[in-house]
Amino acid sequence: MKEKLPHSHAALILGIVSIVTACCCYGFIGIITGVIGLLQANKAIAIHNENPDLYQGINNANTGKTTSIIGIIVGVLALIWVIYLFSSGQYEVMMEQYQQIIEEQIN
Repeated sequence: MKEKLPHSHAALILGIVSIVTACCCYGFIGIITGVIGLLQANKAIAIHNENPDLYQGINNANTGKTTSIIGIIVGVLALIWVIYLFSSGQYEVMMEQYQQIIEEQIN
């Protein structure tokens, strides 16, 4: 009977969390969980490649690697967008528009 591949399940979970949280906290959480998930996936793939007949779950590691990469890319894009908003002064304009919308809904 084959053993479960170490780190593959963690890689998959972290990759999914990376995609889900890529736009939260200006992309930082998505980037951090994506990098950790990518490291876990690479560990799992290396362990599997050493003795492929001993372990099962390489699909989780490969999917975790893919989702982690997607989460990192989306997180970096979100971070670049936030940097653009702050540097161009658009952030203040957006906040003023949000305040107007909230005031309109209250009244």
